[in-house]
Amino acid sequence: MGSPSRQPAATDTSGASAPSGQGRPTTRLSLTKAELGRWGEDVAARHLRSGGMQVVERNWRCRDGEIDLIAVDGDCVVVVEVKTRTTEFFGSPVDAVTPVKARRLRVLASRWLADHPIGAGAVRIDVIGVLRPPSGPMSLRHVRDVTP
Repeated sequence: MGSPSRQPAATDTSGASAPSGQGRPTTRLSLTKAELGRWGEDVAARHLRSGGMQVVERNWRCRDGEIDLIAVDGDCVVVVEVKTRTTEFFGSPVDAVTPVKARRLRVLASRWLADHPIGAGAVRIDVIGVLRPPSGPMSLRHVRDVTP
């Protein structure tokens, strides 16, 4: 087991500090792909809560796919796709959400609402990209209201 890693301050693209507890895990320096994804979803959920949203479900699945996070923002249901990367070699995490994926998220939102009739006034699709480079602080980019 390696030595504990330093926990740098987490920042979003505007440079503002992220809520505490969003630093790197202290048990080891590298994560599996599944662990990295879970870590990114944890960071994204904390980000949404710190912005006043209520996270109502995580990793909801149906036959058509999965929604990473479902939140409520006022009277709006927010379906959130989280992309976490360690490098931008193949583009930013947010760029990984294609128009095809955005359309699928819209279908998944309809399926979730059919199973959870909460009387939402609107539905919005958001994407949160989390970058966790091998060294240096993590960054987060939240794109609201992505349209296919």
